[in-house]
Amino acid sequence: MSIYSLTVAGILASFCGIDFKGVDNMLGQAEIPIAASDDSQTMSENVFRRIQAAIVKGEIAPGSKISEPELARTYGISRGPLREAIHRLEGQRLLVRVPHVGARVVSLSHAELIELYEIRESLEGMACRLAAERMTDAEIEELRQVLHTHERDAAFQAGVGYYQQEGDFDFHYRIIQGAGNRTLTQMLCGELYQLVRMYRIQFSATPNRPRQAFAEHHRILDAIADRDGELAELLMRRHIGASKRNIARHFPDGAPSSRGES
Repeated sequence: MSIYSLTVAGILASFCGIDFKGVDNMLGQAEIPIAASDDSQTMSENVFRRIQAAIVKGEIAPGSKISEPELARTYGISRGPLREAIHRLEGQRLLVRVPHVGARVVSLSHAELIELYEIRESLEGMACRLAAERMTDAEIEELRQVLHTHERDAAFQAGVGYYQQEGDFDFHYRIIQGAGNRTLTQMLCGELYQLVRMYRIQFSATPNRPRQAFAEHHRILDAIADRDGELAELLMRRHIGASKRNIARHFPDGAPSSRGES
């Protein structure tokens, strides 16, 4: 099933109050168990965040088979809260079920990854246009400060990667939030956000690309600050299009051979 189909299904499900089923995972190294707590929801949230981070950062490799008993032992958590966390991870498209195989960490094909970036190119371009119309001057200044933070990052200064913190420290996230469109936010900051981050991190260290991306971010921000929605949309589409082409260069035979951009 295509990324687009899954996205539409997810949005329809969110409006209808339908949830997706869950999954499990195996780590290659031991973790410190989470402290016992009477609050199973807190335990579930903790383990959810830790497994999510491990998947997004590549500490649990794409395609890895999931073992619920192994995760329960690794994190020192009972099966109930673990299943709740796993359920949420599948809803974020980070875990998938393979018929006759079981649960695995998502591993997109070249075609699926290009589909994902086509969705980003279209929807984040729209987000830029709306942000140019709707962001306050204070929000734009905060976004400029986000870029200053990115510029000071050690990995960026060394030319080996781009700043990859999530949420309010993420340039793309802040623009989407600034668009003021709840459905767009649900799609890009909810359902697809961590999946996109997973591949932005995976493709974040191509030589020269971090500084190119940073310059592109500044041009996008300047267009938003000038309230030029048409230009902001065009620049964001070009920015994500450049990343898409970079990814395509690393999939000459349908399998990744190196790393690209955010």
